[in-house]
Amino acid sequence: MNEGLVRVLYIDDDPILARLAERVLGRLGYAVQHAEDVERGRERFAEGGFDAVVLDHFLQSGTGLSLLKELVDAPGAVPVVYVTGSNDAQVAVEALKAGAADYVIKSVGDDFMSLLANAVGQALENAELKRAKLRAEMEIRLAKERAEILLAEVNHRVGNSLALAAALIRLQMSSAADEAVKEALSETQARITAIAGIHRRLYTSEDVRHVDMGAYLGTLLSELDAAMQGQGRNVRLSRMLEPLNVPTDRAVSLGVIVTELVTNAFKYAYGEAGGEVRVGFTRLDPENAVLFVEDDGIGWSGEGPVRGTGLGTKIIGAMAISLGTKLDYAVRVLGTRAELTVRMADVPRPL
Repeated sequence: MNEGLVRVLYIDDDPILARLAERVLGRLGYAVQHAEDVERGRERFAEGGFDAVVLDHFLQSGTGLSLLKELVDAPGAVPVVYVTGSNDAQVAVEALKAGAADYVIKSVGDDFMSLLANAVGQALENAELKRAKLRAEMEIRLAKERAEILLAEVNHRVGNSLALAAALIRLQMSSAADEAVKEALSETQARITAIAGIHRRLYTSEDVRHVDMGAYLGTLLSELDAAMQGQGRNVRLSRMLEPLNVPTDRAVSLGVIVTELVTNAFKYAYGEAGGEVRVGFTRLDPENAVLFVEDDGIGWSGEGPVRGTGLGTKIIGAMAISLGTKLDYAVRVLGTRAELTVRMADVPRPL
């Protein structure tokens, strides 16, 4: 076969028709190689190098349908144009179901070769479009994988940097003589740890768009509990956390809010006798969840003067606004319950 031409394997037991196909298709730039039966067609195809196959339905060894299935399932499959002298539409239907790119009905007139040439050309064009689509999909998939790797690396480095910042604050806290300074540094360290926890989780997550709040808050609360117990706080921390996914940016705000509320509860809810602080994140309905922090301590309704600097209250308010919600304090006979409703999915932006 000539180098650079489109190569077509023509499987037909009619040598006269095969020679005619060679001349007609040859004038259109196709190099046609003839195989007179199924076995020879199978051998020629196995040699490779063909861009398309023309396969006749009626062959001496049987019909071409069985070979058609082999051709379309073979490695490096190429488009197959099925040719039949039968006007039975069922033959064409079976051929298309078996994977034929097109079919042409034989006729005694000159239009058969014209129709065959058009069918081969269209089949080759469609095959090229399909290959281009597969290449584009592969490039998109590879680009997506590269972006995910880079994003994971970014989250890893950000998490490490935040952990380093928290460690430096801890060192500064240990050398501070003023108790108020120590307390302020401790709260800053807790806030940084809350944000660092998100990036650590994203580094190992397959979906960087969402965070499992149950798992994230569980880790965050364990770290807060260990830190507060290390300061001699006699408070037990319990949790009721469901594995609910929320968008990453919402998870950051929620982590900061939980840090502030739990820290306040540890510091102000109980005296030396201690008590229990309960944290929950549970489904409210298909689209919303409720976050709450409650205790059985001295109680606070959210009104009146705040204990401490008031910075935590301002941070909670700012985070709640970013979530499109607000923090409410439930009316209780004993203790405090702060809660807010969280939408678990992003709200679509208007077009």
